[in-house]
Amino acid sequence: MSTDRTGHGHWPEGYGRIVLDEVDSTMAEAARRAPDIGQPTWIMAHAQTAARGRRGKVWHTPAGNLNATLIFKPDATAAEAARRSFLAANALFAALAIYVPAEKLALKWPNDVLLSGGKVAGILLESSGQGPYIDWLSIGIGVNLRHVPQNVPDASFAPTSLMAAGGWEVEPGDFLATLADAYATQEAKLKELGFARIRQDWLRHAARLGEMITARTMREEISGVFDSIDEDGNLVLITGTGPRAISAADVFF
Repeated sequence: MSTDRTGHGHWPEGYGRIVLDEVDSTMAEAARRAPDIGQPTWIMAHAQTAARGRRGKVWHTPAGNLNATLIFKPDATAAEAARRSFLAANALFAALAIYVPAEKLALKWPNDVLLSGGKVAGILLESSGQGPYIDWLSIGIGVNLRHVPQNVPDASFAPTSLMAAGGWEVEPGDFLATLADAYATQEAKLKELGFARIRQDWLRHAARLGEMITARTMREEISGVFDSIDEDGNLVLITGTGPRAISAADVFF
């Protein structure tokens, strides 16, 4: 990834960019534009009026933070597309590490980035398709660059921002260029080296690896030692009854 300290990344070849003043959400805009998208395209909005996170939770988007979605059409099954959340997490780690010491950052399964223990960024994936291969995939990314969202209900990890944690000030458009460049690098790694390399890179920065954590699914709460993620991206916990692979859950430390 080539970028300078001020965050003016080199926009990756083959990726489009759309910047909007205001939209309901960049994810919704990506879905509307999906039929006409001819190349991977980042959609960024300076303001969102109806942003959301995982499981329909409200995502607060104060001005000065990053609101962006990558919409593209990978040759992938739904399961293969879902693993791209780890590419996005690796790219976010690399981009944020330009502006804050990397040792302050950690990746929290399945799709959050922590900064000094607080949530600084989140990832949301959506896809569409009726057959074995998806028609399109969107990767929504929100990053608290300048402001810490207030009055966030049921926050398992208190929100923080890049600046609140002592990071460099960066404009959303500049950060997007850095992030887009980092994500293109992840796609190149996936193509050349496969998901095993993506998984290895993600685990290197995983929060609480080797420690006791709790995963709360829709049906149960499971505690165990965070052992790994498997080849499908499932969380692997070592419990009192043996290893458990968990495909979807909220994680607590």
